[in-house]
Amino acid sequence: MATATTYGARAHARAQEGTHTETMPVVPAADWPAPPCEAGHLVWAETVAGGNYTHRVLARGTELRLTDVRGDACAHLLLYAADRPWERLNAADTVKVQWNAYLGEGVLLLSDQGRVLASVVADTSGRHDALCGTSTLVRNTARYGDGTPQSPSPAGRELFKLAAAKNGLEPRDLPPSLSFFQGVEVRDDGTLDFTGSAGPGGSVTLRAEQDVTVLIANVPHPADPRAEYVSTPLEVLAWRAAPTRSGDPLWQASPEGRRAFLNTAEFLAARGLA
Repeated sequence: MATATTYGARAHARAQEGTHTETMPVVPAADWPAPPCEAGHLVWAETVAGGNYTHRVLARGTELRLTDVRGDACAHLLLYAADRPWERLNAADTVKVQWNAYLGEGVLLLSDQGRVLASVVADTSGRHDALCGTSTLVRNTARYGDGTPQSPSPAGRELFKLAAAKNGLEPRDLPPSLSFFQGVEVRDDGTLDFTGSAGPGGSVTLRAEQDVTVLIANVPHPADPRAEYVSTPLEVLAWRAAPTRSGDPLWQASPEGRRAFLNTAEFLAARGLA
């Protein structure tokens, strides 16, 4: 189809309506072919290409499932309280408050205010990381020859900058991130051992315990020893559900978690949100 004229370009663009590719958002989300819940409850359906990013604001109680489709995705994640982005994911507090350096089912993702932004309610992968953060422009340029967002080897932090800008955030608003589907273990001498992926099909499900802004960069883990830039598609699905309530086993799992949930509930109640 000729695109040399405005009419031709318009006709070409309109002809793309309804086209589906392997990696793209599905709008409306209810059109996703195999929803994990009632189709009407699905609010986000997208497959993120390797070396790409996505973002969304999710309501309290929404469940977010990430799936490593082919076994080489790595979902680097940042969370912010949706209407007050100065409250954000604190990876260090997430680890130290819960006496646990490893992410998995039952772990709470804590803010720097001692409140719960999200909880991990299911995990079939077990290969995650709360210690290393994501890749940087300098490191990717040294390893792969380029780390800019438009290059074949974009760095996670550079993609986070783009996602952040689309939500009114600046580079200084980017704290250390968490990584799902590519793990590390701490050796006895304190060094890190890269454990890689659990293979295709692994998934992790998070539950938003407040209204949150979600930023995701799907790029190789910075500790991945492979010389080539390897990053495969990440499936992102979210659906309406309910937040964790008092009496839920997750709420009562530990004294530290219970206090974080109480901090969250008190804050939301004061604002008339719970």
